[in-house]
Amino acid sequence: MLISEARLKSIIQEELVILDEQSADLIQESKYENAVLDDGTLVCPACLEEVLESKRTIIQEAKYHGKTVSLNKPTRGDVKKSKVYVRDPQTGNIKKVNFGDPNMKIKKSIPARRRSFRARHKCSQKKDKTSAGYWSCKAW
Repeated sequence: MLISEARLKSIIQEELVILDEQSADLIQESKYENAVLDDGTLVCPACLEEVLESKRTIIQEAKYHGKTVSLNKPTRGDVKKSKVYVRDPQTGNIKKVNFGDPNMKIKKSIPARRRSFRARHKCSQKKDKTSAGYWSCKAW
């Protein structure tokens, strides 16, 4: 069985759900038996579970300047209105992205304003999580 990166992410999401021991053993025996990664490497079910456990911590939190921060979760900012910590896919380092004007309120509940903002900022084209524009559009 080949496991793509997208499938691995979905498995990680499934693992976040708390399972009792009986159902975990059942899933482990049936799903992960003879698992093979994209590059052809065989993975034993116990090893796959260990990899999933390590990936879970990578996705949820990381160290930034010596303190533990949650990734991809916008919080109240110190320099700007909001901040978010993300992992830069090119370097693998944690990056702090500040965005938003602290003196302005967003009124995303008004459909005309929402459409206008998203059109003006070209939100449909924002795909880079390391940019302030991406997170600003996501807030709208």
